[in-house]
Amino acid sequence: MDKHIVVIGAGFAGLAAATRAGKQHRVTLIAPEERFLNRVRQHEVAAGRNEHRPSIAHVLRGRNVTHIQARATELDLAGRKVFTDGGTPVGYDTLVYALGSRTAFHDVPGAREHAYAMERAEELRERLRQRDGSAVAVVGGGATGIEVAAEIAEAYPNRDVAIVDTGEVGGWFSAKARGVIRENLARLGVDVHEHSEVTAVDEAGLTTVHGRIEAGVVVWAASLEVGPLAAESGLAVDERGEALVDEYLRSISHPDVYVVGDAAAVTLPGIGRLRKSCATAEPMGQYVGRSLARGTAEPFTFGYLGQCLSLGRAAGMFQRVGKDDAMTDTAWGGRTGKIIKAGIVRYIMSALR
Repeated sequence: MDKHIVVIGAGFAGLAAATRAGKQHRVTLIAPEERFLNRVRQHEVAAGRNEHRPSIAHVLRGRNVTHIQARATELDLAGRKVFTDGGTPVGYDTLVYALGSRTAFHDVPGAREHAYAMERAEELRERLRQRDGSAVAVVGGGATGIEVAAEIAEAYPNRDVAIVDTGEVGGWFSAKARGVIRENLARLGVDVHEHSEVTAVDEAGLTTVHGRIEAGVVVWAASLEVGPLAAESGLAVDERGEALVDEYLRSISHPDVYVVGDAAAVTLPGIGRLRKSCATAEPMGQYVGRSLARGTAEPFTFGYLGQCLSLGRAAGMFQRVGKDDAMTDTAWGGRTGKIIKAGIVRYIMSALR
């Protein structure tokens, strides 16, 4: 109990690590949020659905974890200290870096100023509640873009909703899964613009390589990037700023620092580079938390099972994948897909502890 572990970040990876390490050690969790963000349900928040965001205190109950509600701003890796916007630096014996990722705007003119990212889901919800009839354009045909476009189209049937992507919407899925996605987007009246790179965003819509799309509300869900703190602090990182780690998820440059979740560049034999998702972040956090609690560990292992999407309240999609995340021909849509997705979401919430 004399070992002090500091965890920065309270997403899936950070909370999973803190709750497990906190069974045996003194843990300080540094994160500005009072409530868990629950990124996998931010599309529901944007559409005005009920929020499913437990307090961080509730998640940490019964563990020897102190939550400092502040933002980590600087790391002194040599002195083993975390500086925050709250003032007093926090010393540590072991650091768990779990700051995750954020929306990437790719320097598209006007995107940051005029588009809503999912980090601003509450603001987007209030904007949509104005019910002025403005059309909505969702930029990004990945999982987040598909889910938010479907959710908004269902919640606001009188609004025109479009989804715009540089490639094919849901293009990485199997043919069967793509069919499920297209069928449901069509059912909800979502206009699909594929192979349409966005070159600018303004208050009246966006410009693509194929012309204008008028929209009073633009949602940006194009891709994710990590923040600069790891690189700025001197952790070894790759060209994307993601921390390089060993087989135990320790920084290759600073072995007293573990990096978990989206901020880590993890490549596993037979699996490849792990993608940014709660499906990979939470197991990483669980692994590090258990390793710290036990004092010993085997190398981190992981294998994928499937990918899932919400397609409004009435439908969902579950795509079966191989251990290496390769698509199979098996996919379920409709009510079955919805039930599977709901079960997965409930499981990942319960698994935080």
